[in-house]
Amino acid sequence: MSTTDLDPEDAITKEEISGTAPAPSENAGVGNSKPQRNAFTELMAPKPKAAAPPKQDSSKPRSFRDRDGLGAYTANPTNYPSNRVIYHNDDFVAINDLYPKSTVHTLLLPRSDRSRLHPVEALEDPQFLASVQAETLKLKKLVAKELQRRYGKFSEADKQREAVLNGEAEWDSPELPNGRDWEAEVLVGIHAHPSMNDLHVHVLSRDMISECMRHRKHFNSFNSPFLVDVADFPLAKHDPRRHPGREGYLDRDLLCWRCGENFGNRFKRLKEHLDIEFEAWKKQ
Repeated sequence: MSTTDLDPEDAITKEEISGTAPAPSENAGVGNSKPQRNAFTELMAPKPKAAAPPKQDSSKPRSFRDRDGLGAYTANPTNYPSNRVIYHNDDFVAINDLYPKSTVHTLLLPRSDRSRLHPVEALEDPQFLASVQAETLKLKKLVAKELQRRYGKFSEADKQREAVLNGEAEWDSPELPNGRDWEAEVLVGIHAHPSMNDLHVHVLSRDMISECMRHRKHFNSFNSPFLVDVADFPLAKHDPRRHPGREGYLDRDLLCWRCGENFGNRFKRLKEHLDIEFEAWKKQ
């Protein structure tokens, strides 16, 4: 099997693996094709000093093609604009997903030799697991702040906070009203069967609104046990998520993440429904 041939358990298409799938339009979100200045970029990219790339075995050069494509970010993060690489340090690189499945979809990439192992094996190391979990929480907070920046003006729970920010209401405390818990609107996890060879943690908004959300596997890979929360590692020996194909997670009925309505295999109908739920979700 070539590096772009599909495995039955892959959650993405071979075009996404090779990087030849259609990219989102310019207005699709932070993962767009043109660098743009926005609060998310400025918040999350404080110009850290360049971090050294992880040590590579010179006898085994990497091509960074197809399933190895994510390695290019950890090897040379400074080669990419700020709308692609959000931040980087000695141990991690955070990027906007090239093919986002929600309005905000980021990836956390560890810069470690263990990242070339399957996540289940890689995260059995307590020290490595602790570092990944801690960095994931940092990125989750940043994604939550971006959701608040984008959608707080629509949210009933953020109404008072927005009024204070806009100078429309007085507030005695130096701290802004807490408003909505946007961190609760962020999914964090690793696919039980990764389609890319380098370990990557998905940190994304719950909404599932994107031009790149194109088929049943895309949706179920984030709305079933196929997405394993980083907090659940290390997995027990008999955890069924070790065998996602046997469990059939990707082939399950399509269930709306918000209301639970069952759409069976009617993906187009689900997409139409998600647009409606998205508007209601923003207003909570």
